[in-house]
Amino acid sequence: MSNPKDSVEVQNSPKKSRKDVALTLPDGSVRTFDHPVNGLDLATDIGPGLAKAAIAVSVDGTIWDLSREINFDAAVSIITRKDDLALDLIRHDAAHVMAQAVQRLYPKTQVTIGPSIETGFYYDFARDEPFTPQDLEMIESCMREIIACDEPFVREVWDRERAIKVFSDMGEKYKAELIRELPVDEDITIYRQGDWFDLCRGPHLPSTGHIGEGFKLIKLAGAYWRGDSRNDMLQRVYGTAWRDKKELEAYLLQLDEAEKRDHRRLGRELDLFHFQEEAPGAVFWHHKGWTLFRLLIDYMRKRQEDAGYSEISTPGVMDRSLWETSGHWETFREHMYTTQTEDNRVFALKPMNCPGGIQVFRQGITSYKDLPKRIAEFGKVNRYEPSGALHGLMRVREFTQDDAHIFCTEEQIDEECRIVVELILDIYRDFGFEDVAIKFSDRPENRIGSDAIWDRLEAALKGALDDMDRPYTLNPGEGAFYGPKLEFVLRDAIGRDWQCGTLQVDMNLPERFGAYYIGEDGKRQVPVMLHRALFGSIERFCGILIENYAGRLPFWLAPVQTVICTITDAADEYAREVLKTLSKAGLRAELDIRNEKINYKVREHSLGKVPILIIVGAKEHETQSVTIRRLGIKNQETLALADAIARLSAEAESPADKR
Repeated sequence: MSNPKDSVEVQNSPKKSRKDVALTLPDGSVRTFDHPVNGLDLATDIGPGLAKAAIAVSVDGTIWDLSREINFDAAVSIITRKDDLALDLIRHDAAHVMAQAVQRLYPKTQVTIGPSIETGFYYDFARDEPFTPQDLEMIESCMREIIACDEPFVREVWDRERAIKVFSDMGEKYKAELIRELPVDEDITIYRQGDWFDLCRGPHLPSTGHIGEGFKLIKLAGAYWRGDSRNDMLQRVYGTAWRDKKELEAYLLQLDEAEKRDHRRLGRELDLFHFQEEAPGAVFWHHKGWTLFRLLIDYMRKRQEDAGYSEISTPGVMDRSLWETSGHWETFREHMYTTQTEDNRVFALKPMNCPGGIQVFRQGITSYKDLPKRIAEFGKVNRYEPSGALHGLMRVREFTQDDAHIFCTEEQIDEECRIVVELILDIYRDFGFEDVAIKFSDRPENRIGSDAIWDRLEAALKGALDDMDRPYTLNPGEGAFYGPKLEFVLRDAIGRDWQCGTLQVDMNLPERFGAYYIGEDGKRQVPVMLHRALFGSIERFCGILIENYAGRLPFWLAPVQTVICTITDAADEYAREVLKTLSKAGLRAELDIRNEKINYKVREHSLGKVPILIIVGAKEHETQSVTIRRLGIKNQETLALADAIARLSAEAESPADKR
């Protein structure tokens, strides 16, 4: 966007200026100035090295531009490129520079919204002609030219009506719409870089040159204006940005590795599952994939039985009234599938298992002596997700949860939470995940229950973590609508984070449904209800495992553990005997007696990620032995059949059965 002559710059003063400004630094020291100062002034006052490294300033916890004046007492800290906060600034600025480059190359393009995201940034553009991969190369080259010019980012505050007029006159209808919808008491802030400007709250780096060279445009996608399918379709350009080229190259290497591990591709290649348009967001499991799915359930069932859980099953379709009582109808309705029968009753496919679990608990009379009660369910749930959000097994509309609901007294919360946390971490270790982070999510704005109940539940959940000396991070406002929660985030083999298990503490749903137990005083008491999922979505956990192991699943989890391959036709009958013996021992084996060369068979089954190949020929037949070839290992080993069976049976044992 070029610089309009009739725009007016207005200085922004968030608080009334006064003579002395006292700024408290992170070490507790105070610097006092007799005039307003900006972040660069403060950094210079501290030392020239810091002034050179400074890119922004934190003022009472809010990030400001370095050039923005501070005219009131505040707690401040100087942000440098080494700080984690720097990445968000770099990515935000890269989005602005990308938008400038696009409009320089394609002047009729409208810009809409362009935020930073977890690993980079994107910007949505309105343009009649679709972008191409070649366009991305040109845009990226133009971005480098803009960055090399090292233009300062300049913050301005505009009059609202003038801002609407300027953007409207330029044909930027999306920007004008955004300004009209901003709160009337909110400043309209504009950021310039050279002769180009954009609507933005900020903050920004001092200049475009501070973005550096660690960025790259990576893909194109479609996106609806403001995420609504009823609105215009826009073109989204994604990029990634890092502090330097070294970080960028490490991330691009991770992307390349992630592409090789993509569970959707491996799902096709390994004949595990597929999706099709007639059932969007639902999985068609093939035999091998369903074997993996069942193995996970068998493992979890054994772990839960050992931990004192009773397994139940509840209906998948229930009357609307149940969901009104639970609060789902009010807070979760847009994600629910509903239907109306001929007798005018409205039913919903269950999006969660908890109301059904409460109905089971409510049958009969429960004493405090019966608590805790641990009730588990492998319940299939259905939730509507926008089609654009669906992503293989990772984001589906129909999935199975390894849910459990623990009913206990308030005094038992700490102990039950500790047991669940330790169980979750132990289970993840069985699957090779040692690096697990815990996030604590407190009350959301859209919630049920009194603040007094929320206070008790949040204190209890935090207390349990503190008692265990488990570190955690705070995720403000992200709790479930009925209670605070813990999220367990595991890190995979290539450094990606996946949120899987959850633990929520709830007294609201039991109270709404009239669930109670008889206390020691003989009176009815509302139980505390712990909602707990360990894998979370079993479908999603399958996808995570496939990607973590790049399709080469551990022997005990492999859908096909071994294939018996013959060298000559003369060994066919012996191969059948071996198959029968392996199957009798509980091993998942297949037979390959095709008239193909052994090298061809080995190559094909290696591509199929079969962990172990058993080679048999005339020699093996004569000695009643087998030759074992392991995936990825050139050396082979010949064993007596009985010894091979014993060894493989031990390797195939589930970690749940080894306890």
